[in-house]
Amino acid sequence: MAETLKLAIIDLSSSDAISTAKSIRQACIECGFFYLVNHGMEKELLPRVLDESRKFFSLPLEEKMKLAAKHHRGYTPMYAENLDYSSSSRGDSKESFYIGSLDAGRSNLNRWPSEEISEILPHWRSTMESYHKKLLIVGKRLISLIAQALDLDADFFEKLGAVDDPMPFLRLLHYPGELEICDEETYGASAHSDYGMITLLATDGVPGLQVCRDKSKQPRIWEDVPHFDGLKAKVSLINYHPKMESSHYSNNVSNEISKSDKEIFVLQKVAFIVNIGDLMERWTNCLFRSTMHRVMLAGQERYSLAYFLDPNGNCLVECLKSCCSDTSPPRISADPQWGLPGKPIEGNVLHRSDLGAVMLHHVNISEAAPAVLAMKLRRSRILF
Repeated sequence: MAETLKLAIIDLSSSDAISTAKSIRQACIECGFFYLVNHGMEKELLPRVLDESRKFFSLPLEEKMKLAAKHHRGYTPMYAENLDYSSSSRGDSKESFYIGSLDAGRSNLNRWPSEEISEILPHWRSTMESYHKKLLIVGKRLISLIAQALDLDADFFEKLGAVDDPMPFLRLLHYPGELEICDEETYGASAHSDYGMITLLATDGVPGLQVCRDKSKQPRIWEDVPHFDGLKAKVSLINYHPKMESSHYSNNVSNEISKSDKEIFVLQKVAFIVNIGDLMERWTNCLFRSTMHRVMLAGQERYSLAYFLDPNGNCLVECLKSCCSDTSPPRISADPQWGLPGKPIEGNVLHRSDLGAVMLHHVNISEAAPAVLAMKLRRSRILF
């Protein structure tokens, strides 16, 4: 049985940006995962989004396939994706739905339910659009703190052009409850790391998420990431300090602090699980960790919402000056226009632009090519 991983809790509403940035830095160096609370997302919205997601996935397969993924937007059925061919030849046991950017220039690529389906799901599109927009705001606020965590100005990524026209993707996920008998182990999502800057994850509370903090170690050691439902989530605080007893914090999150073991019971219903992606690991010269993770099937249906925040496709990606030195030189050269396809693969150096939008946005790599491409990506993991 896997051990339970204790994650840091990051309070996005804290007025002490310096302390918060330090806590983010420590969490990203040590684990690459943390909880995010007090982010400004109203607690009523998440249950609505999860409910609308359940309604969509409960539709007959033929109805869902009418919205089959195109341009990396839309529906992908069970077993259509395999994130780790080395662990299983079978596809992952999940179905999903992608919603890309809502900006005018790209929103027309999104696939929305037809009028017929909209009669069954009248609030589906508006609910997803509302959630998508609010998460972009949360993500940009978090990116500002990540910049400070890297000893950069708060608006560094904004000035760089990374978030002026970013490429965000919302992915609705459904994992089945029934476990099928199979000769090899079946995963909800096989082992992988995310490809972009950051991911913000919300779940319905059903367990399954596991992380491997040392992806180079064999055999891999997996740890459970407990759902943070806020009703009675007992987790260790990396960023604990006396100010958390202040009225400011107490007014935002009802809590009960145990000074002896620096643990906290946080009573908040909406908390995101945040993890660093490969691109941010690459930006930081591997200082921040893009941690391997997977989803195990729990024997009951599981719904989650993953929001991938990736930068503008024309953004210059190079090792940050605050993350390199004479003793720690950049591990890779700059990759201009990281999001554009067309660059050749040279030796063992796989540029993100080689993957284009295929690998970048977690789409069905089994449709695109890919056992060879996927293996090259895994061998080149340190480059990201």
